[in-house]
Formats: sequence, structure tokens, C-alpha cells
Amino acid sequence: MDTAYLAAATALLWVALYYLPVGSPLFRLAMPLPLALLQLRHGWRCALEGLVVLGLLVVALMGPIRGPLVLFPYGFLALWLGWSWRRRLNWWISLAVAGLIGSLGFLVRVAVLSVLLGENLWVLITTAAAGLLERLLGLVGLGAGIDLIQVQIAALVLVLIQNLLMALCLHAVAYWIFPRLQSPIGEPPEALKALVALDPL
Repeated sequence: MDTAYLAAATALLWVALYYLPVGSPLFRLAMPLPLALLQLRHGWRCALEGLVVLGLLVVALMGPIRGPLVLFPYGFLALWLGWSWRRRLNWWISLAVAGLIGSLGFLVRVAVLSVLLGENLWVLITTAAAGLLERLLGLVGLGAGIDLIQVQIAALVLVLIQNLLMALCLHAVAYWIFPRLQSPIGEPPEALKALVALDPL
């Protein structure tokens, strides 16, 4: 029963993320939590079943191209977070791996969209960013040329930092909410306790 409800909740969040004009950051933050909660309550087999049900639902609702993109990174991120929280892994380890999963998921989505559009979106985005930075530096009086490779490396670092921050937010939300659902996660390390100790709920 939990499997169907929590997979359906994740599917609804995915559909809302695509079609509703507001609330995107909240939907992104909530997306991995239902399946992670499922794994905390019932183990990895139920979580895998939930992931399969989620995949079937979003393919039926959104089609065979946009639907499966929910797996990258949200599906795999939910599996990793549920597994690490169930085993009470150190937050530093779960944060690092979650950041990598999120970053790889972003790159997979860019690659899929590039194939669909017939253009390399990564090169287009980073080339446009390099041109913009050159113009800005020209306005400030710094005429040094910007190498495209440097812009691409900086973009990858920013993607990784964004996904690490999202993983930290997911940990904090689960730390606040899951004990109320009788599924607590492990305690944060001392360095992060000050960030998550103030429970807003």
C-alpha cells in the first residue's frame, strides 16, 4: 500500500514540476523524499518496486521521453538517500555521494535534451557564458580572454556545489520531518548540527 501511495506522490511532484509555473524549488526538494521514506520503512526491495511503479506512472502520464527522466537524478537519489539513512551512514558520505548523483543526473538530462534537439546544449550554454563573461570583463576594463575549457570546468564545479547544497537541504528536511513519521534518520555531524538544530516545524 505504501509503495503505491509514495510512488504516486513522487509522480505527482514530477508532473507538477513540469507543468506548474510556480513552486519548482519546493517540488525539486520534495521529489526524492517519498521513495527515501519508503526505503526507510520497508527496505530496498519496496523502494525498487516503488521506483518501477513511479517509472510506469510517469511514462503513462508524460510519455516515453520526459517520463523516465525522473530517474536522473531523483529516482537514484531517493534510493541512495533511503539506503544511507536506513544504515545510519555518516552524513558526510551520504552528502558527497548524493551531490555526485545529482550532478550526474543533471548531465544525463542535458545529454538527452541535446539528442532530442540535435544540438550540443552543454557547448551552447558554456559558449554563451564565455561570451557574456568576456563582455563583462571588457566593461570592467579587464581584457583578458576567457578559455572555453575554464568556463566548462567552472560550470561543472557550480553544478556540483548546487547539488551538494540540495543534498544538505534534503538531509535537513528529512531530519526535521521523518521523526514525526516514525522513521528518523541518523544524527548530523557536529559541524552541521548548528545548521539543522533549529527545527522550523
